[in-house]
Amino acid sequence: MSSEQPPSTPRQDSRRHVVVVGGGMVAHRFVEALRARDDAGAWRVSVFAEEPRKPYDRVGLTRYFEVRDAEELALGDPALWDDPLVELHRDCAVTTIDRAARTVTDRLGRVHAYDELVLATGSSAAMPPIDGNDLPGVFVYRTIDDVAALRGWVEAKREAGRVETRGGTVERPVRGAVVGGGLLGLEAAGALKALGAQATVIQFGTHLMDVQIDLGGGHALKRLINDKGISVRTDTATKAIRPHRRTGHVGRMDFADGGRLDVDVVVMATGVRPRDELARAAGLEVGERGGAVVDLSCRTADEHVWAIGEVACIEGRCLGLVAPGNTMAEVVADRLLGGEATFPGADTATKLKLSGVDVASFGDAHGRSEKSVEIVWADPLAGVYKKLVMADDARTLLGGVFVGDAAPYASLRPMLGAELPGDPSAFLLPEGTGGAPALELPDEANVCSCNNVSAGAIRAAVTEHACTDVAGVKACTRAGTTCGACLPLVTKLTKTELTKAGVEVSNALCEHFDLSRAQLFDAVRVADLHTFSAIIDRFGRVPEGASDAGRGCDICRPTVASILASLGNGHILAGEQAALQDTNDHMLANMQKDGTYSVVPRMPGGEVTPEGLIVVGQVAQDFGLYTKITGGQRIDMFGARVEQLPEIWRRLVDAGFESGHAYGKSLRTVKSCVGSTWCRFGVQDSVGMAVELELRYRGLRSPHKLKLGVSGCARECAEARGKDVGVIATDKGWNVYVGGNGGQTPKHAQLLAEDLTSAELIRTIDRFLMLYIRTADRLQRTAPWVEEYEGGLDAIRAVVIEDSLGLGADLDAAMAQHVEGYEDEWKAVLEDPEKLARFGSFVNAPTTPDPALAYVPERGQKRPATADEIAAGEAGPVDPGLVSALTSPVLVAGPTLEVRA
Repeated sequence: MSSEQPPSTPRQDSRRHVVVVGGGMVAHRFVEALRARDDAGAWRVSVFAEEPRKPYDRVGLTRYFEVRDAEELALGDPALWDDPLVELHRDCAVTTIDRAARTVTDRLGRVHAYDELVLATGSSAAMPPIDGNDLPGVFVYRTIDDVAALRGWVEAKREAGRVETRGGTVERPVRGAVVGGGLLGLEAAGALKALGAQATVIQFGTHLMDVQIDLGGGHALKRLINDKGISVRTDTATKAIRPHRRTGHVGRMDFADGGRLDVDVVVMATGVRPRDELARAAGLEVGERGGAVVDLSCRTADEHVWAIGEVACIEGRCLGLVAPGNTMAEVVADRLLGGEATFPGADTATKLKLSGVDVASFGDAHGRSEKSVEIVWADPLAGVYKKLVMADDARTLLGGVFVGDAAPYASLRPMLGAELPGDPSAFLLPEGTGGAPALELPDEANVCSCNNVSAGAIRAAVTEHACTDVAGVKACTRAGTTCGACLPLVTKLTKTELTKAGVEVSNALCEHFDLSRAQLFDAVRVADLHTFSAIIDRFGRVPEGASDAGRGCDICRPTVASILASLGNGHILAGEQAALQDTNDHMLANMQKDGTYSVVPRMPGGEVTPEGLIVVGQVAQDFGLYTKITGGQRIDMFGARVEQLPEIWRRLVDAGFESGHAYGKSLRTVKSCVGSTWCRFGVQDSVGMAVELELRYRGLRSPHKLKLGVSGCARECAEARGKDVGVIATDKGWNVYVGGNGGQTPKHAQLLAEDLTSAELIRTIDRFLMLYIRTADRLQRTAPWVEEYEGGLDAIRAVVIEDSLGLGADLDAAMAQHVEGYEDEWKAVLEDPEKLARFGSFVNAPTTPDPALAYVPERGQKRPATADEIAAGEAGPVDPGLVSALTSPVLVAGPTLEVRA
């Protein structure tokens, strides 16, 4: 279509039209900001994205190696793209701009008119002019497609390197190199390592991350990177990349100093260049090093064309960070709505996102300010380097560098340009040496650089917008929703402001206990209490308007029941404990929609013998149960009536089965692939490990249900990354991931430790689970617990792996006590007449089926009938003969105290 054809967006539209060229993070922020502020709906927005997907988190690109799902990286609320005033054109790059006609043409030849045009084309990965940079096996690291292609190449090379010998499978390691030792280069090296490849970082400069940190920090960082199994070569220039003589693929790197390195894959991470080709072709001014030149309002010389993000050359430079790009997006949104916002300057603070390597810097990290003073704390043995750059008054903070311990970063970065109270060196000393003075951040201090949120905005969210928790503050201000580095500070500010506002920040379990669940757990453990009565007498309180604490409530009673069960207080139906359980635990089975129950025998690791399958099938057939294979690799039998449960379980227990705890807040399943036992790709015995873990943790009561998974290789067939604890086999042992959950808000598990022996793996999981059980809130899954644990996963890793709190032996002993004290709950019921008496359908007719049960056939089995099917006479009762023999007009139910006519 020619540029003379009529535009597809007619000018007579009553709303003004802004076209956004580019579909990255900054474009997304602009659309969000404009729609959030444009209450009158004066603007409609068209976004033209070059990639075939919605805007995603490029900052977290390395996570794609773990999640393998682009949707996991999607930005913001998906509802934004359903807004009738927003139109997203995916895989539809703009090819030309006609400034005179105020139109753009997309790659399909369609012409679109605009009132205002926003360039957000970002940047492309720089490809250094090295001979051989176009060989197969050379990659850049910029988009999801780049990462997917890199992953596929490495996995193919790993597969090609497997050789079958008489002694077993031998795998030649994939040799990888990353050219560039900056933020992106180190993350790329970490990704190669996670894919099972060797990784060497080639850095032209004197030290790693030389733009962000000084030489001392660079030396400390190199030690940390080496400890991760990644090699580093500094002061090294790559002369050429040579092909392998047989395959023609990348095979060797030659260096200017005469050195060589054999490689199978090379990643180029030497920086970015602004995508300013559209701006150049449209005749807009570009900077000396590229980028569309804009003023402080982010407007180009054309009054109808704006540029934001990495393509914008502002104050003489292009900024390759998301934080200033987001600020530019906010400025342009404000300007289009009649405001007068200007770009306040760039926050160049950065934080390395590489598991186990803590690096951050901000401000004048190199101490280049005139008469500046540097305060340095270095501990080479611990791999820690911390530096503050102060003005010559030794009080005003100008910048900082943190390597190995970036804990002070979140609190100090917002103080940039302000005076620090007391001795600045106190902020660098290790914990336990006196402590740093408390910081009172000024309102103008920038807390969240990604979203340009000040301390004042967070305080206002509490005082003016009635936010009463961190989640509310995040939703109101967007602080902590991008990279998450500021979340500890956001939490601290929120709680402080709530306290100042007179809002009680309470972690009380309920009106009967002022303690949180974690506090109550420790109190019960230390006081060695074993009944709810003793616990509420000792630690409970009388609610307002009540004469005593009574029998508790539906919050504290099951919580105490769970605590007692976690502490090994005997059978959950023994004595007073029985009255604390909810319906499922009370009946040791999951209640279904029609009032019947499901029966789930344990099948550790999904392994079951043919004889066991025959027993399960016979039981299901004899009792008329609906059967289904569950996602946890076992068999669920539905439709068991309460009076049938003991007899069903008697037959299962006699056949060697035990309770699968499908009804409890406890370990459910340990899913596994077939592993090295049968699979030709397996590198470890995943079934054996899954069975061992399930038998170890069976019956382990916790704040919420627990699911584990074990995969025998990186192909991850057991979906371990979606579990509370996921184990993935490596050539060297096991990697363990934690905090994965399904449900309404799925979370992928994060790497806790890697290349563990079997003994190390079990100890690590023991401690992780026990720490979770002791410190999580009621009904809190591991994913939110990991996120909300003070210090996050790094702090959990320190406790579990490094024993930073000295709790290791205590956690080990607690798990050993659980393992030693385990008993099958259903077997214990079958051996106890008093407990068996609970399983009756009605008090005055305990073995009589419920006459209200009705079913219809479906796919060769039965299912509960709907109300319409019952009314139409299409459903049959569970047993017509038994129902017609009923003589009692009123049947009084047993444990659930229901009355049925």
